[in-house]
Amino acid sequence: MRIGTLGNGLMAEALASGWVAAGHDVMVGGRSAERAAAVAGRVGAAAGSFAEAAVYGEVVLLAVPAEVAVSVAGVVPEGKTLIDCSNALDHRDFTLAQDSVAESIGAAVAPGVRVVKAFNLAADAVWRNPPAGLGVPLCGDDGVEQVAELVRDLGCTPVAAGGLRHAKLLEATAALAIGIWVRGGDVRGMFPPLADAFGTVLPGES
Repeated sequence: MRIGTLGNGLMAEALASGWVAAGHDVMVGGRSAERAAAVAGRVGAAAGSFAEAAVYGEVVLLAVPAEVAVSVAGVVPEGKTLIDCSNALDHRDFTLAQDSVAESIGAAVAPGVRVVKAFNLAADAVWRNPPAGLGVPLCGDDGVEQVAELVRDLGCTPVAAGGLRHAKLLEATAALAIGIWVRGGDVRGMFPPLADAFGTVLPGES
């Protein structure tokens, strides 16, 4: 699969490295040609501008700060799958700085661009060497299976988390989890096995 990254920071480098290792063709895109080339050289990818990477990739990773994500996403042409991994956090109290980055992107991109929220629950260090089987929630109305393939290629497990309107919940989960980690808590201890949490009947079933 051809993958373009809009961004050449830590997240883009970590995910691109894993996808190159899995045999995908990647182009790292950035505003700075020099920085994009440096990152591409480290991971074994091609380098280009934002526009070139957006055209190159069948799937495009949007890995820029949340405050510029909507404007950068505008370069993605119709027919692509766009992965949004951003979190719009207010670091003063670890709340969301806006309602939903992914939905805002979905409303702003060209018709036919398939927006999927993914990879926002862990920092770049995790994606450089992800634990085998790590669950990666995906929110999207279309294009989810393409992204699920890329999740599996990192040795992780895709988790269907609903349509794009659920992305706000995934973003809120990231804000909550990051706030707990910063305060010294252990997020992993919050979720018991399903049978212990709900018995043999899921919420809403009878």
